[in-house]
Amino acid sequence: MKFLHTGDLHIGKIVNEFSMIEDQKYILRQILDMAKAEKADAVVIAGDVYDRPVPSAEAVTLLDDFLTALLGEQIPVIMISGNHDSAERVAFADRILEKQGLYIAGGYDGELKRVLLEDEWGYVDFVCMPFVKPAVASPEDMLARTPMTLDLHSRHVLVTHYFVTGENGQEPELSDSENRVNVGGLDNVPASLFAMFDYVALGHIHKRQKIGTGEVWYAGAPLKYSFSEANQEKSINLVTLGEKGNISVEKKKLTPLHEMRVIKGKLEQLIAPEVVQAADFEDYIKAVLTDTEELIDPIGTLRSVYPNVMQIAPDKDGQKEGEEYRPAVFMAQKSTGELFAQFYEMLRGEPMDGKRAKLVEEIERELDGEG
Repeated sequence: MKFLHTGDLHIGKIVNEFSMIEDQKYILRQILDMAKAEKADAVVIAGDVYDRPVPSAEAVTLLDDFLTALLGEQIPVIMISGNHDSAERVAFADRILEKQGLYIAGGYDGELKRVLLEDEWGYVDFVCMPFVKPAVASPEDMLARTPMTLDLHSRHVLVTHYFVTGENGQEPELSDSENRVNVGGLDNVPASLFAMFDYVALGHIHKRQKIGTGEVWYAGAPLKYSFSEANQEKSINLVTLGEKGNISVEKKKLTPLHEMRVIKGKLEQLIAPEVVQAADFEDYIKAVLTDTEELIDPIGTLRSVYPNVMQIAPDKDGQKEGEEYRPAVFMAQKSTGELFAQFYEMLRGEPMDGKRAKLVEEIERELDGEG
């Protein structure tokens, strides 16, 4: 039996104010084509189907198109909810859809959903354990209530969405696109808990990686959602199950509509034609600027040649790693003068002098009607 394992689709995600819908449509088409080319017996989606509990209409439409296309090719889909999803919305009409080959595990009602698919070696038992908050039920409790038939001819696959750690509590490698509030801590699950499974299809972490000694895998997100992932090669897992004990896991590369790329140098250098033409100018760009002089509208200048600039970040003496300028709404809890002073220091690498501070103060009073 062959199946594709993916997860963390985050359909409807917005990255640095850019909608990812077209990128997601492009990558889901690749997954569909791959499933057809490999004659996959199933596609497994391990949670975080949407990026938020109440997805946009275009996100729902995109998922509907993708699932309809897979089922139209007679390829069953096994899908669970993740921590970003609304369990009830993801599982809408799940009992009706099972008749079409779409198996959805949204919430947990005291019993884990089981899906049996058959090949020449017998049945493969897919056990679906969606993300559930620890206050509701722990993974240990959910598995304890789901007895496995552990004979030599049974093959079991777990589909779940948790922060899974390896031997001695070794943690998976994270990226900036994971919500660090929702990973780690009390939700940690040891990979040893899954020893009875032939393969564990994990979602939650965006980088492809194997956890522990068994076949416990994060397939990773099929798209890059932060510049910390710029050097990663995105993919999905092609899992082949033969008779009991015979398993192979193959990495199948995915090609994005737009790459995420970091460029660094002086503004004048970065917009030079030979630099722009060296790669795809429509990539999603983070520009690290090494200019020391004051720049006027650097992001506008960059976007005149790189239309998909997402971030600019100064690289000067005293600049802290990770400090960035983005076209975003400023924090409301600071005054206009404080925000401008912080912005000035970030761009120039030095505090604003008294003369400029006084000028900003006068302008602020004038805008407030006090001048």
